Amino acid sequence: MDDSDKLYLQLEDLKSEHRDLDAVIGRLTESLPLNPLQMQRLKKRKLALKDQITLIESKLLPDIIA
Repeated sequence: MDDSDKLYLQLEDLKSEHRDLDAVIGRLTESLPLNPLQMQRLKKRKLALKDQITLIESKLLPDIIA
C-alpha cells in the first residue's frame, strides 16, 4: 500500500466522521433543550475535520494551471 492509498483511506474515514457529526448536530438541533457547549464542540470538531479533508484532497489532486 503506497502513500496515496493511505491518504484515500484516511480521506474516507474523515468524510465518514464528518457525515456522522453532521447527522448528530442535526438531531441535536431538533431536540430541546439545546446544550450550547456541546453544540459548539461538535461544530468545532466538524470544522477541523473539513480542514483535514481539504488538506488531504489538495495533496491527492494535482494543481492544474488554466
